[in-house]
Amino acid sequence: MKLTWARAACSHPAPSGVSSAHFGELSAELASAWEAARQSALRETRGGERRRAAGAGRKPKLAFLDRLLVTLVHLRRHLPHVVLSELFEVDRSTVSAATARSARCWRPVVSPCPTGPACG
Repeated sequence: MKLTWARAACSHPAPSGVSSAHFGELSAELASAWEAARQSALRETRGGERRRAAGAGRKPKLAFLDRLLVTLVHLRRHLPHVVLSELFEVDRSTVSAATARSARCWRPVVSPCPTGPACG
């Protein structure tokens, strides 16, 4: 994939705020929640079960790991969506949608505060 340099740059602990080991644990923990939310949204949009074979249709512009990286870097460094869209070679609206969906899906799992949602 052509985005390896952007992934490598953003997955470094400085922009993302997490070590590579913690990023692996985080992605493993969040992957099932993200996929469940994605399938639920697709089912709601379709108005029922899928009509095409699995794998058919439009592919996401950002893979799951890229969505996670974009969201972490945006939350940690407050980089504008325009900058992240240039890094990952997608439209700004793609980054905006990815961060908004990610924040909704992961809010119960990821707390911006180390002591939990109740801190200051």
